[in-house]
This record gives sequence, structure tokens and C-alpha cells, in this order.
Amino acid sequence: QVQLVESGGGLVQAGGSLRLSCAVSGRTFSSRAVGWFRQAPGKEREFVAAIGWPGVSTDYVDSVKGRVTISRDNAKNTIALQMNNLKPEDTAVYYCAASEYTFTSTSAGHYKYWGQGTQVTVSS
Repeated sequence: QVQLVESGGGLVQAGGSLRLSCAVSGRTFSSRAVGWFRQAPGKEREFVAAIGWPGVSTDYVDSVKGRVTISRDNAKNTIALQMNNLKPEDTAVYYCAASEYTFTSTSAGHYKYWGQGTQVTVSS
């Protein structure tokens, strides 16, 4: 089993920044791609970013490219999502998810293990 715990969410004004963190424990962290998804009220869960193993390959949804950076610290078993120039439309619950595979995907079904989520609210 793999456990994921997100942190770093909060309330920020438009144009501000937040850094989300995902701590991964349990079965091996290595050889797993990890992704971030988000879900706004009344909307479906949406892919945000993902990083493969060991951390060279990354993928982003078009709406966050240039504003968001995903990274991983394999020694600390953590994944970070640095979000800059935040917009009100970024408001959502953000989820970290780990795959059984080394490669990324934009599909939620690719990721087997999920955290509980952290709320990000961007005010205008």
C-alpha cells in the first residue's frame, strides 16, 4: 500500500504563489510516476501535472504551463507543485496520486493511489 498526504494549500490572492507538497510513504516510492489533479466544485477531476521516474519527464495541462512546476525529491519521498501567478480559476481541491508505472499519463485511471486533497482558493 502507498499513502500520500498533501499539504500547502490555502487562500491566496490572484497573482500570488503557493507550493503544494505531497509526502509518499508505504511501498516503494521509486519507479512510480506521480501526478497532481484538481477538482473544482461542480466540475470533474482534472489533470494538472505529472512527473515520471526518476524525474526527467514532466507533463502539464495547457492552462498551467509557464505558471506551474512539478518536481520530486527522491531522497525525501516528496513531490512538490510550485504554482505561480495563480488565477481564480485555479481554485480547487488538489490531489496527489501515485502510479504503478514509471511513465506519466494525463488519465486519472493511470494512478492507483490517491491522497485526501488540499484546498487551494484564489481570490480575485
